[in-house]
Amino acid sequence: MKIERFEDIDGWKKGRELARLVYSFSRRAEFSKDDGLKDQITRASVSIMNNVAEGFDGGSDAEFIRFLICAQRSITEVKSCLYVALDNEYIGEDDFNKAYSLANEANYLIGGFIKYLKSKRG
Repeated sequence: MKIERFEDIDGWKKGRELARLVYSFSRRAEFSKDDGLKDQITRASVSIMNNVAEGFDGGSDAEFIRFLICAQRSITEVKSCLYVALDNEYIGEDDFNKAYSLANEANYLIGGFIKYLKSKRG
């Protein structure tokens, strides 16, 4: 499949799915009262999508790779915040596992895309 727009990128799609889930968690009663964690995890989840999108229009594969690496860092940040949410009982084990799995999938897809872009450079 040819990628013509950032919405075609599987890593962006998975990041969107993760952001949707994170936002659903953050609206829950106890979670929504923790402004610091809520702000941190929602911003990080959106940053995944935004970095992929911004890198898409970066002008070069090297620049795109730089933004994709930033997206991976945001994924790691979301994963870390998920532990805080779990430890404070804002989410349960099932929700944690679902979100963590989505984060791993997004990271895998973005990592594969980075490898592809690097291989194009020779």
